Amino acid sequence: MPEAGGAGARVQRCAVTGAGGYLGSRLVAALRKRGRVIYELSRGAAARRDLSAPFTLARGAPKGFFREEDVGALVHCAYDFGLTSWRDILEHNVKGSIRLLEAAREEGVAKIVFVSTLSAFEGCRSLYGRAKLEVEKEALRLGAVVMRPGLVYGDRPGAMTGALAKVVELSPVVPLVGNGEQILYPAHEDDVAELIGRILSGEAVDVRGPLIAASERGMTLREILSALAARRRKKVWLVPFPWRLQWALLKSAEVVGLRPRLRSDSLISLINQDAHPDFTETRKAGVTFRDFDA
Repeated sequence: MPEAGGAGARVQRCAVTGAGGYLGSRLVAALRKRGRVIYELSRGAAARRDLSAPFTLARGAPKGFFREEDVGALVHCAYDFGLTSWRDILEHNVKGSIRLLEAAREEGVAKIVFVSTLSAFEGCRSLYGRAKLEVEKEALRLGAVVMRPGLVYGDRPGAMTGALAKVVELSPVVPLVGNGEQILYPAHEDDVAELIGRILSGEAVDVRGPLIAASERGMTLREILSALAARRRKKVWLVPFPWRLQWALLKSAEVVGLRPRLRSDSLISLINQDAHPDFTETRKAGVTFRDFDA
């Protein structure tokens, strides 16, 4: 362990935004196991425990927080999925993220990891991917490490994998997005945490550009749904369904105020993936991502 009061000890104090979300909560637990002092930044966090602070993308972290708490590292995961218009997404998710990263640098945070998404790439069509791509540019300018996780999963999956698992659990008939041949790159939550841990500790050196945090073995959506069903010992019938009709139904539900488990913009991400992700930088980091069916 680094000596108390030294520069290494300061980096041991790490803030994580979106700590109440699926991936954020997993990262908090994993980094604590590595011996780090973790400050949870999330909506209403201060009411839960001492090592926390209230945070929203609109308001940011409390002014002076990073300096006063002597925080040396920041992992920025937070994203407001409740926003559906590009104007609101740009104002809160994009500009709010950039303000946070700038404040962290101004207050002396040495290491920053921006958690983006594999849905972010030049030419992406989802609002989520476009927003993350905009933040990536500023994050790289500020010297942060940008990481693009694939389809994150674990024993108790949340987010996209959780939504897919729930569909499998609820019905023996599972509609596919189109023909279900979209290629996805799975990322086990423990492997994502390991990569971030190595970045913060300095074990992953000389990495540049966005890191693809995922298995290099891509799988089709059809294969992933079949694997989820097999793990639950369920037999399901995978039925092709026109994706544009699915999108219209989801969008209509969102317009009237409903919040379907699968968002219309997530559907756009599913059908518009990076066809050729570059794993070169990830290999240099020394973390091997397990296959989905391992």
